[in-house]
Amino acid sequence: MGALALAAMAGLCAATPATASSTFTDTPIRAAAAETSSGVSSEEFVERAEERVAEMSVAEQASTVVMGHVAGTDPAALHAYMASGLGGFILMGANIPATEAELQALTAALTVDPALPPLIAVDQEGGFVSRLHGDGFPASTSLKGLPVAETSTAFSARGALVARAGITVNFGTVADYTSDPASFIHGRALGIDPASAAERVAAATTAQEQFVASALKHFPGHGAAPGDSHRAIPSSTMGREEWRATEAVPFEAGIDAGASLLMYGHLAYTEIDPLPASLSPVWHDIAREELGFTGVAVTDDLGMLLSSGDPAYADPVANGVAAIAAGNDLVLMIAGSDAQTAGAMAAGIGAAVDAGALPAERLEEAATRVVALRIQMAAATARWATCDDCEPVG
Repeated sequence: MGALALAAMAGLCAATPATASSTFTDTPIRAAAAETSSGVSSEEFVERAEERVAEMSVAEQASTVVMGHVAGTDPAALHAYMASGLGGFILMGANIPATEAELQALTAALTVDPALPPLIAVDQEGGFVSRLHGDGFPASTSLKGLPVAETSTAFSARGALVARAGITVNFGTVADYTSDPASFIHGRALGIDPASAAERVAAATTAQEQFVASALKHFPGHGAAPGDSHRAIPSSTMGREEWRATEAVPFEAGIDAGASLLMYGHLAYTEIDPLPASLSPVWHDIAREELGFTGVAVTDDLGMLLSSGDPAYADPVANGVAAIAAGNDLVLMIAGSDAQTAGAMAAGIGAAVDAGALPAERLEEAATRVVALRIQMAAATARWATCDDCEPVG
């Protein structure tokens, strides 16, 4: 499908504040975002976050660095789940109701404090990994062989779809690449080499950041580390210089394009650090000092470490503490989680600070980054209006 045809399906247009409304129709994605920028500088968001975090107790700071998950589509139950002050919630398939209106009601219910809404996330890559209904836009399987402009158009439409549901974070940009069709990540990657992946990752990032906070995954790169990190801890013996010239390239392109989050994978480049990147201070230093990443560092699902079967990672709370200590700002636990898991994770992080095992300054830094992004997403406005005569975009 061509870019113009896809944009026409998406129906993206700008509505002025005077005429904008919260109306949604049943026609295919014919409502459009208008104002998504608050006009506030990133420095001001950080200043506001620093003030807010300074007023928090250690327990409150610990809660805000945890992104929780439980199954279910009952808005009241999910509202009660978020009452402990968790910094975010990730929607999985079992959270997605049948209609758009029901989904909007559900995401609205996740907010306990309207002045500081949580980060509401989803994995909406398109194609193999899609949670939301209505995403028929081209995905990685075809985009890797199409002009880069097609990636921009597809991810603009995808970002609008995600935002319209009341979701503020999309873990949807796979910055890994591989030319091996047998690879676990091949069907989800946007490119087959550093250059092609970098172009499309940058395009997808720029397109989505109009609507949502986008994330790059799975740093430092699944392509060179064979195996599925849902079942094991894949590893590579690639050295730092080779990594910098290959696997790093798409991530750096996405960072330069303004990605708000960087997701760390449970994979080990043993010549650089034997630890999984998600628990590695070395990899966090590389991302920030060499690649210039300044946003929110988030783990991949820590439940995957449990699924690896490695006894070193059998304690989910210890994994969460180690992840924050390594440099992550937000910890994510899905596999094996229940209604108590996120609270236990937050309690464990707070206890580690109280015991001196986790520096208070590290928790404050993590909480500040998360709160700054929460404030930024709350300040951004997305006004929607039906648009029966939209001009094509792209």
